[in-house]
Amino acid sequence: MPILSLISTAGLAGPQNDAPAPLELDPLEVRPSLATPRLSLPTNLTTVPVNNPGKYFVPPYVEDIPDDKYGDMVKLGRNIFVNTQVYGKRHVGNGLNCSNCHLSEGRKANAAPLWGGYGRYPMYRNKNGEVVTFPERVQDCFEYSLDGIVPTVDAPEIEAITTYAHWLSTGVPVGVVMPGRGFTAHERTRAPSTENGEILYKTQCALCHGEDGKGYKHKDGRPGYMFPPLWGWDSFNRAAGMNKVRTAAKFIKANMPLGKGFTLTNDEAANLAFYMWI
Repeated sequence: MPILSLISTAGLAGPQNDAPAPLELDPLEVRPSLATPRLSLPTNLTTVPVNNPGKYFVPPYVEDIPDDKYGDMVKLGRNIFVNTQVYGKRHVGNGLNCSNCHLSEGRKANAAPLWGGYGRYPMYRNKNGEVVTFPERVQDCFEYSLDGIVPTVDAPEIEAITTYAHWLSTGVPVGVVMPGRGFTAHERTRAPSTENGEILYKTQCALCHGEDGKGYKHKDGRPGYMFPPLWGWDSFNRAAGMNKVRTAAKFIKANMPLGKGFTLTNDEAANLAFYMWI
């Protein structure tokens, strides 16, 4: 589907009658490139290094966002994506941002990067039982992962995130399955154990996500979490993809502990995912 058919600035032109107030754009913060990652205390904006440089697609750098109307939409989409609690709050029902699952601002391979999915749509999706477009897929994220109210397909939040994904996918062939798309392959060798999962959680996860799994909020009063909750009212709902043991295990295997992906075995990742699910 041509991107120009998906993007419209009409929703940002200002309130008309009972239309919602327009979204505003913060000044763009230029972050270090993936070539010089920061491995300090992680936040939802922490740059995570690319695994096996040269193997995975590298999206364009933030510094290269064009200085025009298209670039403004890209910047807005990026702001919504990394700070959904502020820019998308009218459609969010929990404490998460999009980038809590799509790490490194939707750039990181094996963490469902936007560049790995955008060019594959429209596609048939079993969960929906029909062919869906990329904007429709983003709608599902608001409903399930963000436990919120579904924006209309022409809502400014959907249009901006779609534009951000389009820009991140610059150079990606349409319809091609890119290495690093979605989550990593995962096959366990034995049934998962909640007992082993609890032990692993306490040693590998609790430092960041808390003993109670409810995460740690930003200390400066900003909305959202420095380390997101894994369960509870501020986490994803039961219909979210991350609530599936297999999906969570794939994510954990490739990305956790943060900055130490692929250090857990398949069975350890499955044990942790099962413990989260229980």
